[in-house]
Amino acid sequence: MKTKLTSRLRVRSIVIAALCTALCVVLPIAFHSIPNAGSVLSPIHIPVLLCGLICGPFWGLACGIAGPLLSSVITSMPAMAYLPPMLVECAVYGLAAGALMRFVRTGYLYADLYISLLTSMLFGRVVAGAAKALIFAAGEYSFSVWATAYFVTSLPGIVIHLILIPTLVAALQAARLIERRYEK
Repeated sequence: MKTKLTSRLRVRSIVIAALCTALCVVLPIAFHSIPNAGSVLSPIHIPVLLCGLICGPFWGLACGIAGPLLSSVITSMPAMAYLPPMLVECAVYGLAAGALMRFVRTGYLYADLYISLLTSMLFGRVVAGAAKALIFAAGEYSFSVWATAYFVTSLPGIVIHLILIPTLVAALQAARLIERRYEK
């Protein structure tokens, strides 16, 4: 019985991760009809964070790498110049969101989601900024540029993520499409 349940959960995780990876290609197309929407709304982050929160750190990491890479190859969004730091950021998002959801257990779904989401978003931005400053744009990247790019410009996207992602996870759990975290 336990093997059958584990197998079903594994298949469910693979399907959700594949869907989230596909959304990494589709969402930027939909959002990029709005000028500067990629950097302001960060649509590719939504499925990566969802995948990490729902499927765990392994699949979150896989989606964080495969999603932006496939999107860049298929649609040129993100452009190749922005792809390396985006890969770092999204990989950290998926990995951290999944790991945090495994370890954070407050007894309240929304508390777990917000703690995991906020921490992974902050951690991803810090790691991507450090990678950009030390590797991808060494000597050309300052703290003010990082703060502006990762927090000021993307503030509308951050707000959208904080509203949309926990709501989606809670709705998927309520519909029993994903495993419930806490029984009522």
